[in-house]
Amino acid sequence: MRILVVNAGSSSLKLSLLDDGSTEAAENLPVSRGQFEPAAVASVLGRIGGDTADAVGHRVVHGGRQFVEAVQLDTAVRKKLDDLVDLAPLHQPKSLAGIDAVSQVLPGVPAVACFDTAFHAGMPAAAATYALPPEWRKRWELRRYGFHGLSHAYATRRSGELLGYVPERLVVCHLGSGASLAAVRNGRSVDTTMGFTPLEGLVMGTRSGTVDPGLVLWLAEHAHTPLAELAATLEYRSGLLGLAGTSDMREVLTRAAGGDSAARLALEVYLHRLRGLIASMAAALGGLDTLVFTGGVGEHAAEIRARAANGLGFLSVAVDEGRNARADGDTDITACGTAVRAFVVAAREDIEIARQVREVLRR
Repeated sequence: MRILVVNAGSSSLKLSLLDDGSTEAAENLPVSRGQFEPAAVASVLGRIGGDTADAVGHRVVHGGRQFVEAVQLDTAVRKKLDDLVDLAPLHQPKSLAGIDAVSQVLPGVPAVACFDTAFHAGMPAAAATYALPPEWRKRWELRRYGFHGLSHAYATRRSGELLGYVPERLVVCHLGSGASLAAVRNGRSVDTTMGFTPLEGLVMGTRSGTVDPGLVLWLAEHAHTPLAELAATLEYRSGLLGLAGTSDMREVLTRAAGGDSAARLALEVYLHRLRGLIASMAAALGGLDTLVFTGGVGEHAAEIRARAANGLGFLSVAVDEGRNARADGDTDITACGTAVRAFVVAAREDIEIARQVREVLRR
């Protein structure tokens, strides 16, 4: 089955054509005023052969409480996705714009929505529940949803293939411009670092990660900071960018090695949060058997992997210096004699989306 995978991001629409898990062609279409012009989409599909696809799989950021697994798109589902925009106002509209643009070009091709929140939908109540009044939690569906589920799901499945068995206690580190961890027990998510929104948890490229909510309330009440400015600052002007003036981890590492104090601080803050939250995920699992790094930073920043592991010796984590430095693609970087297996896994959300599409259409 030839599957067109559609991944709508903040700056582009990524279109990939897969056949039996192998990518035949891919191209990124730049965003135009937050929308994707059908004519431009049709042109890209023609170039990559996407107009010959048997099915389409769309990455959708938020499934809310309604969509806990991938679902075939129809008019009713599309309407329900509109109703979820308020839960992810910065991300959901892009997903929906991608659905609409591709559907106009390929109206007769079956399409499936695959959700970043679905992998975490079955988390235990203790991990998913905020300590808020029940009327709030029920009225506004306030809970920890978690994100990056498609990446976490693929890395979980791939680590099992590399090991030859499903790891009992796995922590997946999806480290990119956005970043999150998942605690995975026997293939199922039991905790994650992102919560109601993708702002919670790790320090990211431009996102703050977890901050004291009282700090945000103080800025609103005492500094009279407008809500729009608060939201934009936490989302787009914080994280590595706020600390070091750049959101690019490669530049942070280079400048830190050269003695730049702001870059050094950014790196230490990033690693402090990363180590602490890996330990938190291990605590949710009652221990750790396998640690996986994926995403742009997780795959390509050997120093981040090494320094994170160096602070986790109490969990029996250690990586082989040579294998870690040479890692390219899926790589076992476990140090000899270490109890916890460590891997680099190339992020392939497209493969996970294609797998879910096949599964839905076989029902």
